[in-house]
Amino acid sequence: MIYDSLFENISFYLAVLILLFYLVAGIDAFFGARTIKFLRNCPAEKMRVFPRVSVVIAARNERRHIETALQSVLSQDYPALEIIVVDDRSTDGTSAILDRISLKHAHLKSYHISDLPEGWLGKNHALFFGSGKASGDYLLFMDADVLMAPTTIIRTIGFMIEKRLDHVTLFPELPLKGILLNMVVGVFAILFILFTRPWQAKNPSSAKHIGIGAFNLVRAKVYREVGSHQAIAMRPDDDMKLAKLIKKKGFRQDCLLGKGMVSVEWYRSVRELIQGLEKNAFASFNYHLSGVIVATAMNLLMFVWPFIGIVVTSGMTQLIYMAALGILALFYVANATFQGMNPWYGLGFPVANLIFIYILWVSTLNTLLKKGIVWRGTYYSLAKLKANKV
Repeated sequence: MIYDSLFENISFYLAVLILLFYLVAGIDAFFGARTIKFLRNCPAEKMRVFPRVSVVIAARNERRHIETALQSVLSQDYPALEIIVVDDRSTDGTSAILDRISLKHAHLKSYHISDLPEGWLGKNHALFFGSGKASGDYLLFMDADVLMAPTTIIRTIGFMIEKRLDHVTLFPELPLKGILLNMVVGVFAILFILFTRPWQAKNPSSAKHIGIGAFNLVRAKVYREVGSHQAIAMRPDDDMKLAKLIKKKGFRQDCLLGKGMVSVEWYRSVRELIQGLEKNAFASFNYHLSGVIVATAMNLLMFVWPFIGIVVTSGMTQLIYMAALGILALFYVANATFQGMNPWYGLGFPVANLIFIYILWVSTLNTLLKKGIVWRGTYYSLAKLKANKV
């Protein structure tokens, strides 16, 4: 009886705590996310002066996507555009594709890197190398598989100038195949939003920052002043860390929703997702095992236990858990609808969340056991990764 009473008391207060967390975090995220504008709603006709924009793309073994992606960049309705593609030791024919396309377009320049200098991640070095060849007032760092609508750059530049910003990033549309992959990405989106609170990036008094590798547009002067990619040479989470440097230096940043304007095939399966996040999931905790343990415990407590609690409790405690899960469901549906995702995928939330925890631990344990990460065929030691603190 004593143990039953203790369990009931702990369960009750825990249920209240979880309910309050869902209420506060859910309301903040619901209204905060709706302050982020859609790029498609930003005008493309107001500009009279067009600052030079240098698109810098790092490509390694991108034969499947690179030509289509570059065609979308070449089709931009922007008159002052320079395109720089850096081939980072590709072995799949990417180099030949780049050479062929660059021969047809004078404002597209391709460079080939055959060796990676010590102390650099391949992608970061390629982007830094490309930035050194750029002549633009603005630098647009992009992944090599991103597709853009023709007015993407002119709308984003117009928004930056109007709001007097130094850095703007876009959330791309993610076409996903398969129910399970959609479920896992849906959970990832919820956790990412709650953790980063991207609507606060534009708030000068907040330390929150946001950077997405698919589309990071920054003033060239600012990029160099914060230390460029040299300052984050060994960071696999380079997009977020570049944004952090920009925010810490007091420069202004914001984010936009790229639905209908920017898209990228992020991953084709859950297996690809696991492999892709293996390189940077542990990095987001600065390679501290304690941080992963705490995050896992909090995740299980806040996002898995309520689904168990609703079954193993009764009375008022059970009702509170039902109310908490109702709020979580509403938040998931609102977020999914806002981003154009199928809200029914929320039914798999607890299973998808456990898969996400599994991904985090795969990343952590593999990094610790290998004493480093393998990214795009290159090994990087954990000691050097941890040394690059931002």
